[in-house]
Amino acid sequence: MIHHLVRPNIRQLTPYASARSEFKGQADVFLDANESPYDTGYNRYPDPLQQKLKAALGTLKGVAPEHMFLGNGSDEAIDLLMRIFCEPGEDHIVILPPTYGMYKVSAGIANVAVREIPLQPGRFQPDAAAILAKADQHSKLLFLCSPNNPTGNSFSPGLVRELLANFPGIVVADEAYIDFSAQQSATRWLGEFPNLVVMQTFSKAWGLAGIRLGMAFASEEIIGYFNKVKPPYNVNQLTQEAALKALDNKTKKEAQVQQVLGQRALLQQYLGGLPFVERIYPSDANFLLVKMENARGVYDYLVKQGIIVRDRSRVTLCEDCLRITVGTPAENERVFRALLGMEGE
Repeated sequence: MIHHLVRPNIRQLTPYASARSEFKGQADVFLDANESPYDTGYNRYPDPLQQKLKAALGTLKGVAPEHMFLGNGSDEAIDLLMRIFCEPGEDHIVILPPTYGMYKVSAGIANVAVREIPLQPGRFQPDAAAILAKADQHSKLLFLCSPNNPTGNSFSPGLVRELLANFPGIVVADEAYIDFSAQQSATRWLGEFPNLVVMQTFSKAWGLAGIRLGMAFASEEIIGYFNKVKPPYNVNQLTQEAALKALDNKTKKEAQVQQVLGQRALLQQYLGGLPFVERIYPSDANFLLVKMENARGVYDYLVKQGIIVRDRSRVTLCEDCLRITVGTPAENERVFRALLGMEGE
């Protein structure tokens, strides 16, 4: 149903067939891939389709493995979406600033134009009418970051469904922060909308940013194109093992998410008492967007105290704002004490 959106050269592409994907069944002598025969634990290429990991994720996410793509961070999924759907110099993507910066960077690398339709000021919700009014047959990808980075809020499910039903291209729901939100994942709509791609990650709530593992959930047709275009062994064995180990201890992850949520509320309370803090935006993520007097000066002061936050004061609709990640109780206390000290200077 999305066949017509795919670049013609990708539809016609014959994918690389890795040695390990050319046979079915069991074997115990592997002389097909020019690997070292000496067992180091990692002398063999990893499973190119990460089947064991996908099976474990399927149990957790309620999504069948054939509806999953795993990549080198969500950034790989973003890059492949550009390659699959966007004809360079002809098609464009749609983003809703302020939003995650890699959408625009990936489009620039791929020579794909970007149409920017800002979120509604103050509410930070998509302007569905404006998005649909400016969409045409070359609008191949719409990126919806929800909960949004850097604003922290979730998008209205009604607005997301409206865009899924009416946008002429693929709608990508980037849910990197979904574990910190009370809102349900858009994966529940996969059977209803064949143009939906949902991205999630192990980098945030799972505490595994260092292993670089992203997830994309979509129709079998879209996943088939992901697997057609991706490098043969895009997720290494060490990453697959680390993810499986984490999935075996999901109660630890859930406990840490609850601690982050508690600390988020406490940090919001701390910051709300400071006279130079003008507004703390509602957050469904593991960070707060904070509007304050002289945001750049506050940022520079914190750097001198050895504390690094993100200066978003030059970003559309985030003027005079810092984005502060929720840390450990000790780290959050240190931020607050540093800001109290600045107030006294």
